[in-house]
Amino acid sequence: MKVLHLAWRDPKGRTWFPVGRLSFDGKVYRFVYTRGAKQSPNFLPFARMEDLTTIYESDELFPLFANRLLSKKRPEYQEFLQWLNTRPGEDDPLTVLARTEGIRETDLLAVFPCPERGADNKYHMQFFSHALRYLLPEAIPRIHNLSPGEQLYLMPDPQNRHDPYAVALRTDDPVALVGYCPRYLAGDFLYLLKEDGPENTRVVVEQVNQDAPIQLRLLCNMTADWPENFRPCSGEFYEPLA
Repeated sequence: MKVLHLAWRDPKGRTWFPVGRLSFDGKVYRFVYTRGAKQSPNFLPFARMEDLTTIYESDELFPLFANRLLSKKRPEYQEFLQWLNTRPGEDDPLTVLARTEGIRETDLLAVFPCPERGADNKYHMQFFSHALRYLLPEAIPRIHNLSPGEQLYLMPDPQNRHDPYAVALRTDDPVALVGYCPRYLAGDFLYLLKEDGPENTRVVVEQVNQDAPIQLRLLCNMTADWPENFRPCSGEFYEPLA
């Protein structure tokens, strides 16, 4: 069973809510709304899935998600897979959506996997650095000079006027801002940073894609000890409505 969560950003309050859950059991895709979909009066159900209390099933990936995938017929598709650092056979739709977050410039949605405890009893999460287009111009050359395995540092930004839970990423020497963690993962990162301590919470550069679109430029990898009381994606907003 593969599972992804769908996050929606309120255009007025700029708050992210988990509003849906997509799963695939090898044969059938299922989508169900979660309680996060009822937290804002601005949220509207998606086309052809207007009932919040129905489990939707399909033999094919729902258009809402399929439209966020690059066609395998595109000439740049193999290069695209290299940007995601996928292994052979890892280009199934849900894996690709999890790596890219399904983000499009034209809407307020993103998809993300729920972290699972690794065999080494650790938290592992791959993610692309966000908000690169808003950084100072000199940040991009600095990003291009990063090396795989180079450590990055989490920098909580509670005075951020757009998002008090924002977590920035910085380099060490010379110090430079190189983006932000995805908003829907920031809560986990802050919790792990507090519980495990900075010495056991580590973000490294996995890959730099100099020729990729800006949202796929810097691929990072986060690892931390998994606290015994840690239950990601388990809050009220994640509860299915059906």
